[in-house]
Amino acid sequence: MKFHPRLNLSLNGETFSYRLFDALLEITSTWSQRAAAKRLGISHAVLNRRIRDAEEKMGFKLVETTGAGSGLTPQGVMVLKKYQRYLKRLEERDTPVICGGPISTGLVDVLSRHYGLEAVIHTTDDLSALKMAEMDLVDILLLDDPVHAFMHGLDFVPIARDELVLVSPSDEQLMSIHDLQGRMFVEVIHSAQRLAWNTLDHLRVDYEIVDWCSSPQTALKLISNNEDFLTFINRSFMSPLSNSFTVSDILAEDTSHIISMVIPAKNPELEDFSDFLQGKGQKIIPQLGFRKIN
Repeated sequence: MKFHPRLNLSLNGETFSYRLFDALLEITSTWSQRAAAKRLGISHAVLNRRIRDAEEKMGFKLVETTGAGSGLTPQGVMVLKKYQRYLKRLEERDTPVICGGPISTGLVDVLSRHYGLEAVIHTTDDLSALKMAEMDLVDILLLDDPVHAFMHGLDFVPIARDELVLVSPSDEQLMSIHDLQGRMFVEVIHSAQRLAWNTLDHLRVDYEIVDWCSSPQTALKLISNNEDFLTFINRSFMSPLSNSFTVSDILAEDTSHIISMVIPAKNPELEDFSDFLQGKGQKIIPQLGFRKIN
């Protein structure tokens, strides 16, 4: 699938369509609003209104009459250059960039191949992925923990359900909350594990977080090296590893959560992929250890 990035630009709280900047670019090459309109396939009146509306919102002139015809004002040149810098960053990546936590990126890696979407996938933690999205470096943002979407006021799409299971490196059977009193845990930072810690705090369980890491793989390595350590990991991640560790559903119901996706900038092709994830892609999700969203 081809990916064709288009860019709208926000200035002073107003969002301007790429069509405005296409018009400014044509004026710089034709020195004529009529010729620019003809190239764009619109009437001169539509082009003129587009420019005048933008000038009113920006508070300064974009186009002026010169001895050679119509040209951009210094402010118009500045705005167009700013737009072109951002556009160049988009055009330099001819495939969409997907970034998110280890659970969600693992899921979408499989689903994108089923759909036929060629993408560059970066796996990190939720907060780092959010920072990349804020820098306009991400086309699809994935979140292992939906709380980050709520905290940042993001319009997110649920794509799967998951829950946390208690993981032990020994054969010890932990069946009750009371079995967790005084136990030591490894935390995966910026993950859905906060649901487990919140539950334990609410139940007044006396526990200690003794080590931290940024991925479930590292957490499993840490507890493998110390049989006294425990951790909570997503069920979907542990599904193929259940024979290597002792897994308990002790907090599964309390830690049920959604895996979510955000498309920061409107794009029809990526929105079609989103529709696939919420539709036909749901048939694949249980095979990957997740639960469907409905």
